[in-house]
Amino acid sequence: MKRAGARGSPGSLAARRISRAFSGLQAVVGVDLHLAAGEILGLIGPNGAGKSTLVNIMSGYLTPDAGTVLLGDTDITGRPAHRLCRLGITRTFQGVRLFGRLTVTENLEVAALGRGHSRRSAYNVARQLLEEHGLGDLFDVQARALPAGTERRVALARALATDPQFLLLDEPAAGLDERESKDLRDTIAKVRETRGCGILVIEHDMGLIMSLCDRIQVISSGQTISIGNPGEVRNDPLVRTAYLGDPDGIEAA
Repeated sequence: MKRAGARGSPGSLAARRISRAFSGLQAVVGVDLHLAAGEILGLIGPNGAGKSTLVNIMSGYLTPDAGTVLLGDTDITGRPAHRLCRLGITRTFQGVRLFGRLTVTENLEVAALGRGHSRRSAYNVARQLLEEHGLGDLFDVQARALPAGTERRVALARALATDPQFLLLDEPAAGLDERESKDLRDTIAKVRETRGCGILVIEHDMGLIMSLCDRIQVISSGQTISIGNPGEVRNDPLVRTAYLGDPDGIEAA
């Protein structure tokens, strides 16, 4: 098995038999996950199911107690987040975490610089992305002045400034209204179409998940209970009961 070196063109990002505990409480137990290039995978489950822990491990913010993270056939287990970013793995957070005192443009520039761009190139990447995402009127606005919905759009653009091959989104629709959620769905679909990156989406908005994702993986109490296309997951009685506590709880989007 190879160790990570220069960024190549891997076909997948995968977790194999990942486990992690906190103070004796098992958050993730032997979970496998496979995200292919160009795929949109939904990761759903109840609060506390282990979704964010798994993504934290796959993106270098946590080290697993057991298991392996693979980029293609390269073992990247335990590599820190900044090094994984250089290899093409980027994530967003449920809490947006913009740099409040920086302008919107500067927030994207920082991300591009972290990916290895020069100052001039980082500025050009930032301006182009903001224009592409309909944020061109916010170039010089301080991030702390943005409303919640716009913050999330900027956070997504900032993630794209790292030129990801695999993009991991943690509750990107949190706090958005119905129109904003639909716009976000369209934006994520366009990112896949134009960039070809694999995208993992943790989300509680079932309308967005069911209409956007190629496959959905469901975890509960730190373990995978179902994987399939949206129709298969929607009709899985175990998912209906374990995820929503109601065998009739997941309706068609």
